[in-house]
Amino acid sequence: MVLDAERLSVAARLRIALAVNYSETAFIEPMGGANIFSGAPDSPREFKVRYFSPLAEVAFCGHATIASAVALADRDGPGHLIFHTLAGPIPIETRHCQDGTCASLKSPPTSTRAAEPEELSEALIALRWSDGDLDPRYPAHVSFASNNHLVIAAASRKRLANLDYNFPALADLMSKRQWTTVHLVFAEHPDLFHARDPFPPGGVVEDPATGAAAAAFGGYLRALRLSKVPGRVTIIQGEDMGRRSELFVDLLVNDDRVTVTGFASRIGEHDR
Repeated sequence: MVLDAERLSVAARLRIALAVNYSETAFIEPMGGANIFSGAPDSPREFKVRYFSPLAEVAFCGHATIASAVALADRDGPGHLIFHTLAGPIPIETRHCQDGTCASLKSPPTSTRAAEPEELSEALIALRWSDGDLDPRYPAHVSFASNNHLVIAAASRKRLANLDYNFPALADLMSKRQWTTVHLVFAEHPDLFHARDPFPPGGVVEDPATGAAAAAFGGYLRALRLSKVPGRVTIIQGEDMGRRSELFVDLLVNDDRVTVTGFASRIGEHDR
């Protein structure tokens, strides 16, 4: 993330995102002339935030939001933040947790619909999956939390681990259908899922953590009554690409938003 990006043009941001070559880079601009707390701990700091993949701008990115909030909290102190994004305002709480600084964002309103047979068939062909690879307990859906994500549940952990998809075909399909990621999941338990997120629209094969997809998936679970409400779901992602992440999704009562919580770690050049 770039913490003081107000002087950067869109073209400059795209160049930086391409050079960094992560799934998204967040560009943060302080609002109101101050980027530190003025002594009122309950008064949120507000920032304008835009997200760029190596290929294009993205309206909202959950994992970059968590990482940016943790970076700001480590720099300025924990507290309440509001990120003004293209998807609308995102309230965030940062605090000191047992394993370091953590951040919780409240997603935009979520929604979900059953995947159409044709779009699911095209996705399975691009993924090189078959109908027998699917878990019938979790029907394929297109789920929304500021971005659209195709949710497909694998019948086995082995199927999820053996991901070898047709990159150009899936990229074309996702562009046509306006999906940001394909959220592939395996249910170890009703409250514990493993996930992988192909992200060809961003120019990368796979995303190691996807907060926006986790939020959309939480909305899916809530709408289809596949998890307890209120309740917490843990999503383990990035494990099969050597970059394990854990996302904690809290399903809320009488609210179509969800809360996504995570930690962030500083990555040095030797880790890239």
